[in-house]
Amino acid sequence: MSWTDLLAPIKQASKLELPALARLAGPLIAAQMAQVAMVFTDTLMMGRLGAEALAGGALGGSLYNFLFICASGVLAGVANGVAIRHGAGDRAGVRGFSQAGIWMALLLAGGNMLVLAQLFWLLPLLGLSPASTSGGLAYLSGLIWAMPASLLFVSLRGFASGLGHAGPIMHITLLGALANVLLNGLFIQAGFGLQGIGWATTLVMIGMSLALALFLRRSRRLAGYALRQGLWRWPAESMRALLKLGLPIGGTYAVESSLFTGAALAMGYINEVSLAAHQIAVQAVYVAFMVPVGISYAATICIGQHYGAGQLTRALHTGRLALLSGTLLMLGFAVLFWCWPHAVVGLFIDLNDPANHELVTLAISLLAIAAWFELFDGCQCIAMGCLRGLGQSNWSFAIGALGYCALGLPAALALGFIAHWQAAGIWWGMALGLACTAIGLVVAFERVVQRWRQADSALRLQHPIERMAA
Repeated sequence: MSWTDLLAPIKQASKLELPALARLAGPLIAAQMAQVAMVFTDTLMMGRLGAEALAGGALGGSLYNFLFICASGVLAGVANGVAIRHGAGDRAGVRGFSQAGIWMALLLAGGNMLVLAQLFWLLPLLGLSPASTSGGLAYLSGLIWAMPASLLFVSLRGFASGLGHAGPIMHITLLGALANVLLNGLFIQAGFGLQGIGWATTLVMIGMSLALALFLRRSRRLAGYALRQGLWRWPAESMRALLKLGLPIGGTYAVESSLFTGAALAMGYINEVSLAAHQIAVQAVYVAFMVPVGISYAATICIGQHYGAGQLTRALHTGRLALLSGTLLMLGFAVLFWCWPHAVVGLFIDLNDPANHELVTLAISLLAIAAWFELFDGCQCIAMGCLRGLGQSNWSFAIGALGYCALGLPAALALGFIAHWQAAGIWWGMALGLACTAIGLVVAFERVVQRWRQADSALRLQHPIERMAA
């Protein structure tokens, strides 16, 4: 058999699946980049207020973001469930699952706000810097009210993207990023400080949620799902299905956050220069990471639709194309980190200041490791999206927990402190954990699809939604 014969099925699958994947991934990547721009803008504005304000904003923002990330992980199941039901032609199921997402967003927002409210008496008791504590609470006093609108936006985004309509999400997010810049400037000029930056984010998220809700109501193709019909009735069955999909995803987000949080704390034990260099490398990786995040969301939706329609071969081809395209794109960032590290580091600090010489040297060395790191990180993110498209979020949580907490974090601490590799050892340990996680997730995706394809004749007798509930 010639190479042409071997590559023919791959070329045919690429022509069929790649355009659909790209149509979803492009807007979702742009939306993720716009969200990064919002965070970056907030950080710049805090820096204009001084070092103490920046530290306070970082403290308040990290507490808010941890709760938001965990909740948005649960709501990530909305896009997954909607895509599967859409593929199966279950319009009533799409509406019920989306309504469950709205209920879940409001419930999680209420719970998160209660937790954040306790910080106003708890933080002053922890012995942290008074300036950081007061700044963090000032920021939270404005930011806390963004939680309901932010989570509602995530839920509605899951409904729209699960049906393949990602373009409006991109446009709304880009406009939100622009509005965030303008409102931040206005509130700072008015003297509201960190609280004003928090209020700016709250107003932007309220506006984005209302804009997306208005689009869903007026869109001819989406208005037919009538989300408001029966919305006030408790969707018990759909809520159980959403929790079954979403809780493992939220747990995965939590354990992944613990890996980075543990690494940051470990850097702080070494010295301030290591922590600063770590932050520079993390921010560089974070921007690059938005590309596989967008591809992962798109893969979840496309694979979910194929799975709901019983087209397992198309689901397999889509997953493989997503992994290949994501790896190639992340390789481009790796080349950037390897070949032009000074340009990347120069975005964050002054390269010509002699006082920054040690920091620049360490940050550049960490970027060389980050090039490998983000390749593994991107691959595991996309593989998780592929598994979630099949409704297998439990597998992604189990493999992620093992890779992040049982392997990655212990390896980072061992290489950093026992082997005395310091900051580089911590990053190599995290890279090892992510590499093993990526391998495990890719193998799991291949085995799940292949096992189902082998039993395809039996599975055809069972509806995909019933198969998920089994």
